[in-house]
Amino acid sequence: MSDVIIYPSSIGGKVTVPPSKSDVHRAIICAALAKGKSRIAPIAFSQDILATIDCIKSLGVKVTDDGDGIVIDSADVFSPSHAVLDCRESGSTVRFFIPVAAAGGVDAKFVGRGRLPERPLDVYTRLLPCHGVKCITEGGLPFEIRGKLTPGRFELTGGVSSQFITGLLFALPLLEGDSVIHLTSPLQSKGYIDMTISVMSRFGVKVESIDGEYRIKGGQKYIPCDYTTEGDWSQAAFFLVGGAISGSAEVCGVRRDSDQGDKEIVSLLQRFGADVCPSDTSVICRKAPLHGIDIDASQIPDLVPVLAVCAAFAEGTTRIYNAQRLRLKESDRLLAISEGLNACGASVAETDDGLIITGKDTIHGGKAEGFNDHRIVMSMAIAALRSGGGITVTDRESIAKSYPDFFEDYNSMGGKSI
Repeated sequence: MSDVIIYPSSIGGKVTVPPSKSDVHRAIICAALAKGKSRIAPIAFSQDILATIDCIKSLGVKVTDDGDGIVIDSADVFSPSHAVLDCRESGSTVRFFIPVAAAGGVDAKFVGRGRLPERPLDVYTRLLPCHGVKCITEGGLPFEIRGKLTPGRFELTGGVSSQFITGLLFALPLLEGDSVIHLTSPLQSKGYIDMTISVMSRFGVKVESIDGEYRIKGGQKYIPCDYTTEGDWSQAAFFLVGGAISGSAEVCGVRRDSDQGDKEIVSLLQRFGADVCPSDTSVICRKAPLHGIDIDASQIPDLVPVLAVCAAFAEGTTRIYNAQRLRLKESDRLLAISEGLNACGASVAETDDGLIITGKDTIHGGKAEGFNDHRIVMSMAIAALRSGGGITVTDRESIAKSYPDFFEDYNSMGGKSI
């Protein structure tokens, strides 16, 4: 992979962020489970979204690119009795599709690359054999399933990745009997589950949430629809932090009433002291004196790398905690962002479950490892805005996982990268 060199600068102007990757994943899967044709638009064809599209094709679904979006014809979903699902590097994709394929009675083999084969799937190896599905794995990918999922009670902790809960939510309405997902501890990343239930409801499927349980009636049918996706708050966060530390940014295409947990970036930047003006479909963030804050990251793990960048320029100390799951992402993100920022002159210390950051007015710059992680590369690009000598970051191409046009948008806002 190649390096990207980013020079210090001040950003300004408007940017429209791509559609929410989380929203698009969910809409594609619901459309694939609806017998008929649905249209999903707009779509940005990141590597993670292409992985999900490839997987529904492997399950017998037809997909047509119509320019702005895709048309999904799911008349033959689950027609193959055997399938290989290539999830590339997408954790969402593999965790969503394991119970979905099992609900369809498809004997499936899941494969992937990068760090994905190492990411844990033990929730399914514990739960699914109790519900008619044999799991064959040596701890990660390749991961094979045999048999058809049966309904019932699924008990798991609320501290597991929400991707496991979402996968079960997609699958259980397809079964003949009723099911319950029971959480034995408080749910983390609740916003992602709320989003799943919201998207499912758009396709005609209902989930009841009562007292730490999700109750799912069996025998439901997903209904085809035309689905308009929403802008991605996770990606908006990069430019909003850029505005907070170096200039101003107006991010368009994001909804104030979104179920995305990462819309919390607005209130977090306000707590940092940034000048933030949200409207129903956009947010303006302008540079202002920043101060350190304490951040519970349990509901917003994807924001941690760029929040660490913001904290690096906030007077005083910022503490980020309840972020231990970041050690099992595309990289160990707590290690990756702390090493990258420290290599360029910031002051960041790791804890078991987070970071302690002592803010500075500026950092000297230097070279940072991208760790083949899109969020680390984009976060370091934002840090470069306020560096003395610029920052060189490795693994530029990793941004294709979620935001292939990031540097084009970055430069259009006044950023300087080559």
